[in-house]
Amino acid sequence: MFRSLHERESAFIIPNPWDRGGARLLAHLGFEALATTSMGFAFSGGQRDGTVRREDMLAHVAAIVSATELPVSADLEKGFGDDPETVAETIRLAADAGVVGGSIEDATGDPARPIFEMEHAAERIRAAAEAARKLSFTFTLTGRAENYLWGRPDLADTIRRLQAYQEAGADVLYAPGLATKDDIAAVVSSVDRPVNVVMGLQGVQLSLADSRRWESSASAWAARFAGPH
Repeated sequence: MFRSLHERESAFIIPNPWDRGGARLLAHLGFEALATTSMGFAFSGGQRDGTVRREDMLAHVAAIVSATELPVSADLEKGFGDDPETVAETIRLAADAGVVGGSIEDATGDPARPIFEMEHAAERIRAAAEAARKLSFTFTLTGRAENYLWGRPDLADTIRRLQAYQEAGADVLYAPGLATKDDIAAVVSSVDRPVNVVMGLQGVQLSLADSRRWESSASAWAARFAGPH
């Protein structure tokens, strides 16, 4: 079901609950899927984003999954490790926790070198994709390019990264913080995977109705909208 949502010809909204109550409320409001938020969960516990331990995040993910019957995708940050093997293990553990998808980003968490080198970042996505393909169900992997969230608003590099993550096996592509509709259109036209677009952070703000009108003119057939990071 989750993968089929991405195969539609128009955008859909996937909101980001950070607790079981929010998940149940969003399900009651009629949303078709949910995605966890690393930032929201960290802030709810008085922590900075990126400081939650993997075991705590996986317990949180399992709690969100248990709250509703909706498919859930997990924000798995950088995979809780730099090496591809750890990323692959994180995918397997997330699947065991009950999610049907998850995202891996290319941010290192180190302000001195905020983004992984592209080749290494793609290797990490490849390891995640290989782990996902070995599961007994369809797991939707999102590859994230974090340039814009780390003061690197380089559209050309972001597109090259997303293309590399597509080649490495990502099913969905995501560059949070894109600043304009033209940037979004450039990304969508440069890849052949569904593209996730976040609303609620820095960057362009669109309603679902706006996105659908825009899709007709910009051929952004795969744009997907999510809540905060």
